[in-house]
Amino acid sequence: MSNPFLKQVFNKDKTFRPKRKFEPGTQRFELHKKAQASLNAGLDLKLAVQLPSGEELNDWVAVHVVDFFNRVNLIYGTISDGCTEQSCPIMSGGPKYEYRWQDEHKFRKPTALSAPRYMDLLMDWIEVQINNEDIFPTNVGTPFPKNFLQVVKKILSRLFRVFVHVYIHHFDRIAQMGSEAHVNTCYKHFYYFVKEFGLIDTKELEPLKEMTARMCH
Repeated sequence: MSNPFLKQVFNKDKTFRPKRKFEPGTQRFELHKKAQASLNAGLDLKLAVQLPSGEELNDWVAVHVVDFFNRVNLIYGTISDGCTEQSCPIMSGGPKYEYRWQDEHKFRKPTALSAPRYMDLLMDWIEVQINNEDIFPTNVGTPFPKNFLQVVKKILSRLFRVFVHVYIHHFDRIAQMGSEAHVNTCYKHFYYFVKEFGLIDTKELEPLKEMTARMCH
């Protein structure tokens, strides 16, 4: 394995979170396989994200949210040793954008935090959501909650902030590891998906607008 990005990803010392997996034999596992097959076949990403005929939107979205969480987690994991309290005392995306953390527990008001602290809270929070059976039911036939897409929008908006921080503050590290093409593909896949289903407000996409215009024609 000569690619340093893959070496980092498979490095056992790196403490990546456990992947949320889909049980074989379930409808969602089949959807996951279908989505992966489209990507592996080199299908145009714009087409690959479209809802397959006869499939439920919520199921398709659930599969992708979990997949994006796993991928973005890995991307951040590869640069995390260079994202420290010292290098990134504020969770930002350039001088114009600062992200503050808010949740239902400790941080009830939007709070300025360092990027690594923000990332930890963000990944923990998403992990709790996607492992909550009431929000992401794993049993086929168990209905999704009425506010499912609302929760998804919040998850995806927060994951987008990871892309913003990585691209603006740590891109030299990504390039140095030779993983630029991989990260760009993940970003394009994510971007086409959220645009296809209207899952992120346009204003959230502002920080990477120029790059996105070049990359996602």
